[in-house]
Amino acid sequence: MPNRLAGETSAYLLQHAGNPVDWYPWGPEAWARARETDRPVLVSIGYSSCHWCHVMEHESFEDESIAALMNERLVSIKVDREERPDVDQVYMDSVVQLQGHGGWPLNVFCMPDGRPFWGGTYFPPQQRGNMPAWPQIVEGICDLWASDRERVHEQAAQILDGIAAEAPRASSLLGGDALHALCASLMHAADATHGGFGAAPKFPTPTNLEAILLAADQGLAVAGARDHVLLTCKRMARGGIFDQLGGGFHRYSTDARWLVPHFEKMLYDQGQLLRVYAETYRQTGDAELRWPVEETLGWLEREMRSPGGGWFASQDADSEGEEGRFYVWNRFEVEGVLGPDEGPAFCDAYGVTAGGTFERTGRSVLEHGMAGERPHLEPQREKLLRARSRRVAPATDAKHVTSWIAYAIGGVATAAAAFGRDDWLARAAEAADFVLRELCDEEGLFRIWDSRGPKIRGFLDDHAAWLCALLDLHRAGADDRYAAAAVEVATAIRARFFEADGRRLFFTPDRDPALPLRPASDSDGATPAAVGLAALGLVRAGTLSGREDLLDVARAALETQGDIVRQAPGALPTLLRAAALLERGPAVAVVVGKAADERTRDLARAARSMVSSEETVLVREPGSAPPEWLDPAWLEGRADVDVPTAWPCRGHVCGLPATSAAELAWPDVAHERGPEERA
Repeated sequence: MPNRLAGETSAYLLQHAGNPVDWYPWGPEAWARARETDRPVLVSIGYSSCHWCHVMEHESFEDESIAALMNERLVSIKVDREERPDVDQVYMDSVVQLQGHGGWPLNVFCMPDGRPFWGGTYFPPQQRGNMPAWPQIVEGICDLWASDRERVHEQAAQILDGIAAEAPRASSLLGGDALHALCASLMHAADATHGGFGAAPKFPTPTNLEAILLAADQGLAVAGARDHVLLTCKRMARGGIFDQLGGGFHRYSTDARWLVPHFEKMLYDQGQLLRVYAETYRQTGDAELRWPVEETLGWLEREMRSPGGGWFASQDADSEGEEGRFYVWNRFEVEGVLGPDEGPAFCDAYGVTAGGTFERTGRSVLEHGMAGERPHLEPQREKLLRARSRRVAPATDAKHVTSWIAYAIGGVATAAAAFGRDDWLARAAEAADFVLRELCDEEGLFRIWDSRGPKIRGFLDDHAAWLCALLDLHRAGADDRYAAAAVEVATAIRARFFEADGRRLFFTPDRDPALPLRPASDSDGATPAAVGLAALGLVRAGTLSGREDLLDVARAALETQGDIVRQAPGALPTLLRAAALLERGPAVAVVVGKAADERTRDLARAARSMVSSEETVLVREPGSAPPEWLDPAWLEGRADVDVPTAWPCRGHVCGLPATSAAELAWPDVAHERGPEERA
């Protein structure tokens, strides 16, 4: 019989709707039941494409005897972390306080008032080595609850005190030297052979790559840093972490050389990596960066595009009960599709060996190494892709997450500007229109859109990602209405998430009554920390609009996070991009000329090729009045021209006007701390 989750729309919650566990969705009913029965509450958190979440479900939550124990002694709540990142953040912080690490599935035991007192991640149904069995955990926790309530209260107080001690406090304003220090720290961990940072498992970490790229663009990088980003991009695209047949990046690599991935595909990875590849191409002009972008966009359109013009959230790692089964091949399967003439050559080019990557199955992950150009085997790849489409595909989570769609919009728009593709820009604008139509109303932004429409009001990460996506669209040449919307979103961030007294940005507009505290932003990880991305967007929007109140919120974020950055330089790379931009002043190219004039378009294209993806290219018709969202100072003395003209500016300093791309030159505005102080 289905449990209470059967009425939900979340793919993750519906995966548990047939469990014998008496699951509750997050909400007042569960907490009221816990108070009535005086039972501890299990808050179990995961997401639909999480491999180990599936494992624990199959092993424990589908087991009748384990479910009976949980139903007798607990009130159990299932939470989709992708829908409720605020809940996930509070309880993840709690587990990190206890265990020193976290992950998913996340299983936290709470008092009926929401205070956590113990938690962990995955537990097996029977004891394995030092890992206790899940039934033992449940019985031990419930016995403690029944026999030693004072200890439970003490443990809960210690956890919350620990979280409070790590809360950000006012400090000195971060500047460009912090980005330089981060860049140097990252390069100490750089893998000079395979790219990326550290050893296995290896994550793409686009936030780190973007930090290095901005540092390189602003003269803050250490020697070889930009080359390392280029190496990383090439190695990932040629490795198994990139889907060599269908395009798109898997979540991470289990080894150091990007061969064996964890096979789930997340929309947020694609959007961020598109932006990295596009900005790397802008800075280096390396032609090998083009095909990973084209093929990733091909996958997005073929498999992830929703009927309304948005993009779905993710694809699972598992199919037919096996992780990666959909993606791997043996030589017999390849030759069965391509024949004896083409098959062996393809296997040699893409690393399909007799023994296989996985000895148990004899199947190989497709890769093609770094020797020479990418093999010209496109017809063969097309044949194999068609054959693969007849396999049982991993499940697609068809919900729409505002922040993730925003990352993709930003990535596609940035790629459109870098590679000169108007069709890509049109596609990014179409996705933005989906968000404006389906995920916005007169009260603001929603986080989720699924089969029943919009739900759950947007969090800080949704607003920050959406702000940056709108600015990326406008920078790439999209309509002015996206810039107007960006300034509106920036204003909403200041009004809803900023506490002026404490000069802090919070993750939520207010506190959920079931949570023991109001969450602030977390650190950069698979996605940017919300506070860092908000600061970055506010610097960009405040510069464009001339809104000092928006810039003040960005400064507050840079002040309050200073101590965290100094203790852990790698925690907030996105925030450090904002710090460097604010200190030096973002570049703004003001181009005035008729839109139909090819000389205007040439100037705009040249400007976009010269300034980083965080900076602004503003194109205006001659004689046009400044719109409400734009600081009129950008057009003073520049509104009327006979010949298309560009004014290259940085901070409060502008260079000489230019009427051709060859004349464009930005003023040299150094960071406040000179290079000799950063050596």
